[in-house]
Amino acid sequence: MSIITRRQAIGTAALSATGIALAGTASAASAQGPAASASRAGAFAGKHTPKPLRFNPAKLTGLSERLITSHWENNYQGSVRGLNTIETRLAAAMADPDFPPVAYAGLKREELHCTGSVVLHEYYFDALGGNGNPGGSIYEALDDWFGSFDAWAAEFRRTAMSLAGGSGWCILSYNRNTRSLHNYWAFDHMHGAATGAPLIALDRGQSVDGTLTNAK
Repeated sequence: MSIITRRQAIGTAALSATGIALAGTASAASAQGPAASASRAGAFAGKHTPKPLRFNPAKLTGLSERLITSHWENNYQGSVRGLNTIETRLAAAMADPDFPPVAYAGLKREELHCTGSVVLHEYYFDALGGNGNPGGSIYEALDDWFGSFDAWAAEFRRTAMSLAGGSGWCILSYNRNTRSLHNYWAFDHMHGAATGAPLIALDRGQSVDGTLTNAK
């Protein structure tokens, strides 16, 4: 007979409560039909808003104010608007029982593309505005997994430079499955390591050296 700790008991209770809530939601959705559910579901709300920059673009080293501002206003905010549009179109598609599967596949592909763009751009911008000198636990973690901070930075740059055509992402990720840190190569917004949690994202279209110099 196993002994259940207080932490395990709390976790079990939380999971049970979550299961009950999900079951209730599913039952209500089933009773109302997929079209009615989609029209009110948060997954199809289309209410994403852009995050403001947390730094002054004019004070970055190696990255021009015009470059960063344009990227934030056009690439990033364009993806936010695109994601909102796609979500509302998904809701409308769910209201149409005859909506073609191939057309729905196109919407889901664009949803994934826009979502990846929004998430990775936010990680990218949030990492800027510092002096490039890490400290504390992140410095120790990079030292443990790469041998030294300089070794990590060298591999991060090499990974970014290996992206053909100068586009794509280099992402320092925590792999939840292996519980390890890795620099991952991502060809586009939809290309990333399974179970990888981004910590730092570099848009290859920007300056590699400038981005690392300004990293927090």
